[in-house]
Amino acid sequence: MSKFQLVTIRRKKRRPVAIMKFLSIAQLRHYWHYFKMDTPLFLLIMALSAFGLMVLYSASAGSLSTLYKQIFHFSLAIGAMLIIAQIPPYLLKRFSPYLMLFGIFLLILVLLFGSSSGGAQRWLDLGFVRFQPSEIMKVVVPIAIASILSDKTLPPKPLSIFLSIVSIAVIVLLIAKQPDLGTSLLIGASGAYVLFFSGIRIQILQNNWLNLGVISSFIIASAYIAWNYLLMAYQKKRIMTLINPNSDPLGSGYHILQSKIAIGSGGIFGKGLEQGSQSQLNFLPEHTTDFIFAVVAEELGLMGVLLLFSLYGLIIFRALVISFQSEDNFSKLLGAGLTLTFFTYIFVNIGMVSGLLPVVGVPLPLISYGGSSLITLMCSFGIIMSIRKHKTPRYLQK
Repeated sequence: MSKFQLVTIRRKKRRPVAIMKFLSIAQLRHYWHYFKMDTPLFLLIMALSAFGLMVLYSASAGSLSTLYKQIFHFSLAIGAMLIIAQIPPYLLKRFSPYLMLFGIFLLILVLLFGSSSGGAQRWLDLGFVRFQPSEIMKVVVPIAIASILSDKTLPPKPLSIFLSIVSIAVIVLLIAKQPDLGTSLLIGASGAYVLFFSGIRIQILQNNWLNLGVISSFIIASAYIAWNYLLMAYQKKRIMTLINPNSDPLGSGYHILQSKIAIGSGGIFGKGLEQGSQSQLNFLPEHTTDFIFAVVAEELGLMGVLLLFSLYGLIIFRALVISFQSEDNFSKLLGAGLTLTFFTYIFVNIGMVSGLLPVVGVPLPLISYGGSSLITLMCSFGIIMSIRKHKTPRYLQK
């Protein structure tokens, strides 16, 4: 048998393998289409999640138990994202009033019968599970406000704006009574973002300078009332600690001082995974949850922080592109509002850990250890993917 014939036979044997590989990829793409998932956004979320698991493993001093629990949380969250992505946005709009009323009902139940922990009454205990209804409102509020504002043409009418503000205020007050001021303000911000994207203008007086003066006076008066009549002693102490953390270095200022030491000691390339002195020797409190960004800065340095920022930036960019390319006002407002809320959680956590904002219980998205906030976040991404993959019925397009 000649050399040419041997080469021909080998090529014939390779063809079925190549064809099978091609068919398997084509079949995978075919079935993936039915999941209604946006591939670029999904891959970015998975990349950031893998980065988060690596950091969490290091922050927990190589604890496999913590890692396995977080992987379990991620599995539940991804399952929730897959389910939510199958729901067309117009169905969310249709049922938004019922979701809002159900959420308010749960918050009232928390105030009446909720279980307490650490001086706060924020959970409902059903025996087999204990959950925090305020987490649900992180998704429900943007859906409800987007539904109210998109009923008519944009910019919205005064009545729609009034109903939106009242709805946001009721939710914020109910959550602040638990007390959970940080979550209440973040949920209020999620509704405010939807108002902002709807194109409203705060025009009290015709003259712009006088209008600015009235709004500024209102903000100052609100801050005065909040400081003297609404904020609790520990909340005031957090604000004073922000201004001067050295006033109580072993008490209220301890978290911030240790966090700054960890961030500053990382340098450009960091100390290496599981090599951070502040986190590994337990000088840094809550280093697997709220203060995990300090672990990233200490162990991976500036390069690790830039990688984290890049992944966050790409996710936000992709989500905004999906939102602005949607076919109806409801989807645009909802997608943009959820995306900016995601950015707010990042900004608040990093600002808190860096000593630029008061310390509040806000985890770093997709990085911090935890289950309930992760599931809520993945549900938000599921809604954004649903916006990308579902066509809006013509009678709902505006």
